[in-house]
Order: sequence, then structure tokens, then C-alpha cells
Amino acid sequence: MYKLIKNENIKIFRQLSTYIMLGLMIVIVIIAAFFIKYNVGSSGVSSDWKAQLTKDNQNLQQEAATGRVRMNRADIEQQIKINDYRIQHNIPPTEDRTLWGFATGSSNLLQLIALFMIIVAGGIVASEYSSGTVKLLLIRPLKRWKILTSKYLSMLIFAFVSIVLLFIVSFIVGGIFFSFSGANQPYLAFTNGSVHEVNMLWHIITTYGYMCVDLLMMGTFAFMLSAVFRNVSLAVGVSLFLYMIGHMLVMLFRQFDWAKYILFANTNLTQYTDGTPIIKGMTLSFSLIILAVYFIAFNAISWAVFSKRDVAA
Repeated sequence: MYKLIKNENIKIFRQLSTYIMLGLMIVIVIIAAFFIKYNVGSSGVSSDWKAQLTKDNQNLQQEAATGRVRMNRADIEQQIKINDYRIQHNIPPTEDRTLWGFATGSSNLLQLIALFMIIVAGGIVASEYSSGTVKLLLIRPLKRWKILTSKYLSMLIFAFVSIVLLFIVSFIVGGIFFSFSGANQPYLAFTNGSVHEVNMLWHIITTYGYMCVDLLMMGTFAFMLSAVFRNVSLAVGVSLFLYMIGHMLVMLFRQFDWAKYILFANTNLTQYTDGTPIIKGMTLSFSLIILAVYFIAFNAISWAVFSKRDVAA
């Protein structure tokens, strides 16, 4: 298995397209940092941030009193308590123009990595059929499930390398542009009605983890299409199309109870930590069960089709 995985990774990382994708990601991180650093309209932490937070709290309290609120009352209470905690413990806000603010914002580029993963997953099996090399693979004394497993794990390794590279580049670029002085700053979490400090690195890892659920499911779906239809364009095209419109479909049909069983209604797990569920009645355990069912189904179809298909067909 180790040799199979090594061989698949050589195939992935010897392609020029792989380095173009990773290079594009790095360039986007640098451009984003440059834009935030020198854009006059972007937010930053001012020297009188305590006075600004005090003013913000007064505005929020006035909104709550008048009933003309832009946020629900629970969010207003949460924001006021977090602002008070920052003032009392001398913890400046984490805005765009800080090391951790930039590193946290870079998590949005995980959507770009999801696109890269779909491209790799859509071609990792189908390309073997289109080039005819699948016959050379299957004449070896190896079980088919081992060959397919090595391809799937190699796809995950590519995604992992991309995610780690994104974090390292974001941290370095953020430090260069915005200084490393705030590296020990904590993240303020709000749970059970109180504010507590969380290690910022752990918070970012958690944020990445939540966002990787979507990445994992779409990569697995593209992998399934690649194994079933043996067509790179079809696997990549359909996966990208659903990835782009999936959440819009959920919002379109959210008034129906059956919409909660749609894959894309359950991939955003932050809806249970930072807000309310997209569809009423959904819970974290429900979403985890739905995701597990989809994950098992995608992989079962891939393995079943690849193991039984006649290569000559």
C-alpha cells in the first residue's frame, strides 16, 4: 500500500498543473495581504480601540432598547460581553490588519482548495482509463480495492498538503505585512453565556476543520464520478457545478422539510456553533449522520463499480 500511495503521489506532484494550482493559491494570499495592507477602506485596530468598543456597545444597547436591530438579541448580548471582556483584559480586536485576523480570513481560500481537490479527484481514476494505463495497473498482482484506496488516500494527501501550505503561507505573509507582535493573542469564544479565551492557533485549526467537511465530501463525490463514468470532464464538470450551486439549492428549497436531507444543507457545521441551523429542526448529530451516510454511499459505489468493471469494456 505504501508503494502504491507513493506512486500515486508521484503522478500528482510531477504534473505542472499541480504546481500551477498551488502557486496560484500563494499568489492570491500575497495579493490579498497587499490589498488589505494598503487599502484605505479596510478595517484595522486603532490606538483608541477601547473607546471605539465602548461606543459600539452603547449603539448595540440603544438598538436593543428601540427594537430596531440588525442582529438578533442573542447576538447583541454576545457581542457586548465580548467587547466588555476585551476592554477589561486589554485584548485588542482581531481585525483584517493583524496577523491572526489575516490568517483567519485566509480560511476562505479553502474553497479554492476544494476546487483543486475536485480537479485532482475527477481525474485520478478516469485519466487511467482515457490514457489506457489502467490495464497496466490491473495486471499487477494487487487487489483492486487496494489500488482504488491508494488513489483515494493520495487525493486526501494532496488536499492536506495544500491546506498546510495555505496556513504556513498565510501565517508568514500575515506576519510580514502586519507584524508578528500579536502572535500570542487569544481568541475569545462565547459559550453558555460567558466569554473565555481559546488558543488562537487551535481556533484556526478548528475553523479549517469545519470548512474541510465541504472539501472532503465534494472530493469524495468527484472521486466517485471519476470511478463510475471514467470521464475526467464529466466528473470535474458535474462536481464543480454542484459545488457552486449546492448551497443556493438549499436556500431555494429550505421551506420544505425534505431539504434537510440534501448534502449541502449539512456540510456547513459552523451553523451549529456560530448561528442557527439553515433549516429548522436540524441538529449537529443529525448532520453528522447524514454526512456519514453520503460518505459511505459515495465510497461504496466507487469501490463496487471499480472492483467489478471489465477493463476491456
